[in-house]
Amino acid sequence: MEISQNMPAALTAGPAQYTQATKNGDAVISSDFETFLKMLTAQMENQDPLNPIESSDYAVQLATFSGVEQQVRTNDLLDGLGTKLGLMGLSDIAGWVGMEARVAAPVLFDQSPVTLVPQPANGADETRLVVKNAAGDVMENRVIPMTTDPVEWAGVDQSGAPLPRGVYTFELTSLGNGRHLSTDPVQAYSKITETQNSDGKLWLILESGQKIQAETVSAIREP
Repeated sequence: MEISQNMPAALTAGPAQYTQATKNGDAVISSDFETFLKMLTAQMENQDPLNPIESSDYAVQLATFSGVEQQVRTNDLLDGLGTKLGLMGLSDIAGWVGMEARVAAPVLFDQSPVTLVPQPANGADETRLVVKNAAGDVMENRVIPMTTDPVEWAGVDQSGAPLPRGVYTFELTSLGNGRHLSTDPVQAYSKITETQNSDGKLWLILESGQKIQAETVSAIREP
């Protein structure tokens, strides 16, 4: 009789198929050595006496099982190591809570000046600051000095009255010889209220409610 017709595919397949069978849940060999031995014994008992299986074939099956089992253990160890490294990273940035991060994200304006860090485009000879509220309405559109130095945004309208408390976004429009070159988000300092480790990445929750990746932060400072 043909052994392959009576035995699970995981035992008669090659290493690649064996691994896939394990991943699909069709075999539990990689996590249960006794099951493998029972299946191997059944294979020996039901082999064709006129066409016995070579001992080398058993060695190949055992080696295949051992290799897959080791791979599963290695993957588990790597997953555990990744989790530990993530937790270490989270502990490293836990001290950022309460600090101010410089990032291109909406900022909560609470009637206090907001520090902006504009980055004019190459070739620009004029820059305009565009400020929008949470609804996307333009609250301010004015020329600002050509600089990469921090700029304090007071948050007042044309009459000098403070704008309402809320979340605002900032964009910098760069012009050159009267032509539009680019419109880019402006980095601003925003208070960090929480740090998170999610999906293997480190995240920051800003005072505005925005969730950003820690790697997008270009600077940290005291409030």
